[in-house]
Amino acid sequence: MPDGLSPKAFLIDSHCHLDFPDFAEQRDAVVERARAAGVGAMLTICTHLSRFPQVHAVAQAYPDVWCTVGVHPHQALEEQELCTVEKLRELAAYPKVVGLGETGLDYYYNKSPQAVQEASFRAHLTVARETGLPVVIHTRDADEDMIRILREEGGAEGKLRGLLHCFSSSPELGRQALEMGLHISFSGIVTFKKSDELRDFAKEVPLDRMLVETDAPFLAPVPLRGKTNEPSFVAHTARLLAEVKGMEPAELARATTATMLALFNRIPPPSAAPSSRDSRREERHAGAHPGLRRFRRRAHDRQRLGRLRPE
Repeated sequence: MPDGLSPKAFLIDSHCHLDFPDFAEQRDAVVERARAAGVGAMLTICTHLSRFPQVHAVAQAYPDVWCTVGVHPHQALEEQELCTVEKLRELAAYPKVVGLGETGLDYYYNKSPQAVQEASFRAHLTVARETGLPVVIHTRDADEDMIRILREEGGAEGKLRGLLHCFSSSPELGRQALEMGLHISFSGIVTFKKSDELRDFAKEVPLDRMLVETDAPFLAPVPLRGKTNEPSFVAHTARLLAEVKGMEPAELARATTATMLALFNRIPPPSAAPSSRDSRREERHAGAHPGLRRFRRRAHDRQRLGRLRPE
């Protein structure tokens, strides 16, 4: 357990990708290391609807792991046929799904046409409004369109719940998001030497709007840069944020965990997490769900026929 954390001062990694190949051979060990580091829960994020069955299976396999459903803007074009309001709404009702995304706009890489990214983003926001689920938002070099779309989709009226994940955009975008009631999640980027502006902005973010994440396997924080990131490393990001906010690490852990549980309110407090036996029973139940079986078959057939490119 990291220095300064009491056994009851849990952290929550609000954004990781435990289904990625980087963890295939050591997922159990990664989860155990996170628990040992004081991480009480992990949210593993969906980036392809075609891989939702794998993401969901990871969440089902561990009592302290939860998941989202969504399509990353990089995959918006290749998953255009799958990513409909109806499909997002259906999958959002599955056990252990607690949010939508990650979705949003990425104009830095532009791996999908901007119009396609926007259509996918709006589909997620529609389901977020309908269900009340929080939406995990990816944004890069798209501040103007991000603010416009959020306002058009009800952000200014408080109709959306969610967060800007792995925040590294302009402070102005962050302030606009906060005004709309959204949250800000900080990753290991905030620990990097050249992130002075980001650290200054972190001072402005209220604790009831602040989350911490790894974005594992990417963006390992200082002092672990260059390594494969994993949920246990969130303790380093949290410790840096505690220094920035002028508070004890345990105090920041309690505050960010309370914020996470209030936003993702389908997740029970870590102390109330189901037992391994409960998780296995839930996994068997979900695995038998006819809708999930049908979805798995369709996704597999689409990949086999070349209509969707596996990552």
